[in-house]
Amino acid sequence: MDKIAFGNLIMENEVQLYRIAKSILRNDEDCMDAAQEAVTRAFERLDTLRNDSYAKTWLIRILIHECCRLAKEKRRTVLMEEAWPDDVMQKQDYSSLYDALSVLEPEFRIVLVLHYLEGFQIQEIAGILRVPQGTVKSRLYRGREKMRRLLSEEDV
Repeated sequence: MDKIAFGNLIMENEVQLYRIAKSILRNDEDCMDAAQEAVTRAFERLDTLRNDSYAKTWLIRILIHECCRLAKEKRRTVLMEEAWPDDVMQKQDYSSLYDALSVLEPEFRIVLVLHYLEGFQIQEIAGILRVPQGTVKSRLYRGREKMRRLLSEEDV
């Protein structure tokens, strides 16, 4: 893949990359940082991409690893609730879907986002996350059940 094709890949998937990062990190600034770092790392290792048809999957995998690295780094420093007063956190306008997603464990959240929001098939998600397809299916099932409970609690 050449530099121009890589740039086009980034531009075509900008929104999708942001949504995936948002599902893991939740903070807009962290999402931007993770996406930027993932693009930089991918560009530096562009020569390691064996098949151009897997470029999008490869880039998403790099983004997920970068988001997890950044989340781990943030946990070591300060918890978000301790860093921001409650009134600042409440000013952010997230949909009820993102609120419910943010409560889920990351293993369920990322699978639900990749499948339902980004439209990836189970086989593709298994390849991105490097887990068996059965694991993806069970995480989708459990994640849907947890989302159903969370969203039904909001209606009460």
